[in-house]
Amino acid sequence: MKLAGPSNGHNDRSMTFIVGGARSGKSCVAEKLAVEFNLPVTYIATAQVRDAEFAKRIAAHQRRRPPKWKLLEIDVDLAGALAKSDAPGHCVLIDCLTLWLSHLLCPIQDKRPRHDWASQIDLLISGLERCVGSIIIVSSEVGMGVIPMGAATRQYVDALGQLNQRVAALANRVILTVVGIPVELKK
Repeated sequence: MKLAGPSNGHNDRSMTFIVGGARSGKSCVAEKLAVEFNLPVTYIATAQVRDAEFAKRIAAHQRRRPPKWKLLEIDVDLAGALAKSDAPGHCVLIDCLTLWLSHLLCPIQDKRPRHDWASQIDLLISGLERCVGSIIIVSSEVGMGVIPMGAATRQYVDALGQLNQRVAALANRVILTVVGIPVELKK
């Protein structure tokens, strides 16, 4: 399947939402799509190193990215990073909402969710509604398994499911990635 959307420097506004399970290949699909757009790219990374194994995962992502891509590493101000990066004729790749939401609901320095987690989501959705460039957003689909037993985990699964639904509603294209294969859900 050809993934490309805007190309050759066109100023087409587009939003592609790529979802899938853990290790399903969604980031690779997103990166390939960004290359095919043939536009300048800003990669907004939401991952934070928490241990040695996760550091290796981040390093693998870094090695795959073209060196000419601009990189923004963020903690929680995803809406601000998006506003700074979005422009006609430019591609912004956000990888990923799953980790970003975990920073809001499970901050490293606290056992409770951030007091502003819901408003941060609303700010992001408002920012996505105003986008003028080509936006690619990656997120995990965590709602296809069993219902978690713990209240905090259920809150996270519910919040991510609602966030994913809101982003998918805004996107003009939604791709589900399964075993490295992109499947168009919305075109």
